[in-house]
Amino acid sequence: MADSDSTIAWHRAQLKRDRQALRDIEIRRFRFGETAGSKARAETLRLAADLRRKITASERVIGNYEKQTRRPLTTDSRTLASVRWGNWDSAPCNNRALEAERPSVRRAS
Repeated sequence: MADSDSTIAWHRAQLKRDRQALRDIEIRRFRFGETAGSKARAETLRLAADLRRKITASERVIGNYEKQTRRPLTTDSRTLASVRWGNWDSAPCNNRALEAERPSVRRAS
């Protein structure tokens, strides 16, 4: 998936890399067991915690971006009624032109 925003593309690449690194650490830990040295164990735990923190941060950035730019996938009336129409178009110049064309949403009582 190509992103027009380079920050989001960077976060997607980091997310993929960090998930793979965490997967490798966990596989190594379960396949070969914990190392005998407490320093090595502490370092592994610190590295895994750091990767989880980075993964969470990247997921949060990507999630916020997708909330702002993605259209809703369902078309039932309740979902469409709860969507803010201004969030559908990410380009600021498109919002002004489309506001006049949008029908008003009426909720059934």
